[in-house]
Formats: sequence, C-alpha cells, structure tokens
Amino acid sequence: MNSTELRNLQEPLKNKYKSDPETALITLKAKSTMSDGISCKIETGKALIEAGLHPASGGDGLMVCPSDMLLEALVGCAGVTLKAIATALDFNLKDVAIYAEGDIDFRGTLAVDRQAPVGFKNIRLKYDIQTDEPEERIKTLIRLTERYCIVFQTLSKANNIEV
Repeated sequence: MNSTELRNLQEPLKNKYKSDPETALITLKAKSTMSDGISCKIETGKALIEAGLHPASGGDGLMVCPSDMLLEALVGCAGVTLKAIATALDFNLKDVAIYAEGDIDFRGTLAVDRQAPVGFKNIRLKYDIQTDEPEERIKTLIRLTERYCIVFQTLSKANNIEV
C-alpha cells in the first residue's frame, strides 16, 4: 500500500469523524471464561487462546502469559502504527523490528513481599529500523508512532479502569 491508497482509505473516515465525532467512539471488547486448572480461555475476535500462569508464578509455560500478551500488544500496535505512518510519509522503510521488554518482581504478585510492586516496574521499547532515511526523519517516525499508538499511549498514561 502506498500513501495515496492509505489516504484514500482514511480520508472518508476522518471526514466522518470530524462531522460526527460520536461515530469515532468505538468500544472494543474482550472476554475470558474459566478453563481447566489455573487458566482461562480468551476470545480475541480472531482466535481462541488459553492463558495461564507465568512459570515464575507456578505456570508450566505451555499457555500464553497475559503479561507477555501485554508486551505483544505493545509491539503489535507500535508495528502497525509505524508502518501506517511510514506509508503516509513516503518513508523508505526497508525493514523494522520492534522489541518490548518489561521487568516484573514476582514477589509482589505472589504476596511474598507487600512492598514489591504488582505489575511491570519498567517497560522498554526498542526500534530496529533499516532505512537510508536521514536521522531527523527516523526520529519523526518514532515520535509519531509513539504519539498515535493506542497501546503505547494507554500504558504511558494513568487510566481509569472500572470494575
């Protein structure tokens, strides 16, 4: 897909959202149901996956770990966003790999130490971009990717989660 094709796809949506902002508000949904053992089945809309405990908290490593899925969602969203922006900017992107890694202190989630945090302490995102574009355009591509990546923005800002 080139920038003209992308623009042609997105322009009607942008016009619709400008004239009727309510149509831009979409509610995405996910569902999990109980499974055997300490696991759950997750309906993704595209597939059914089974999530279980990470080996560091007693899992066997045979099921997907929700913490890994969070990092996978981050690199997936960053990858799609980066490709869309590169396309829109006519950026000569030869190849790209995006890596995420996060630090978890499992003493927190296993209630070994009440002072240990539950969740990721730090998350690092790394871009390995193969291009002959100048450094300024690479920086712009990364800045815009971070600006428009839904998962990045959600993780980097405090969020309300209602239960």
